[in-house]
Amino acid sequence: MHATQPWSRYSISKPRKNYVKSMPHTSLLIFNMGKNKKGLDLVATLESEQDVQLRSNALEAARQVSNKHLERELQDNYHMRVITFPHHVIREKKMATGAGADRISKGMTLAFGKASSVAARVHKGQKVFEVKVVSAKRDVAMLALKRAASKLSGTYKIRFSQSAS
Repeated sequence: MHATQPWSRYSISKPRKNYVKSMPHTSLLIFNMGKNKKGLDLVATLESEQDVQLRSNALEAARQVSNKHLERELQDNYHMRVITFPHHVIREKKMATGAGADRISKGMTLAFGKASSVAARVHKGQKVFEVKVVSAKRDVAMLALKRAASKLSGTYKIRFSQSAS
């Protein structure tokens, strides 16, 4: 999957150097949730077990479902962070549909497509989400990350470690 270079060159300061003429909208806008207090001694991370490409709307759905669970169970006694950022621009070739569409659109020969959405390229072992909680609430963090993994394509594992702060 990662044999080619991602198509993501977009510069505001040098617009003539852009490969991507207009950057598609990203669904993922919030990266830090909860409050990063002292005393949150357990860090749970969601790590990818394979190379996968995650669209921004999938990352947003995973963020919402896990944050909602943490918010309901722990109020403000947690800190959740989205680590991956969707940079890679996905192109889509729009095809004509309906009667006579086969004569109008001549197939996918040398199709380049227009920018439709953005995605994050995630490698094996890369962290996607990180949750900090107190050690007593380990099961709440685990369930939140399991719910996030259910919204994402690919397989994931949850790792726990002690927080440095």
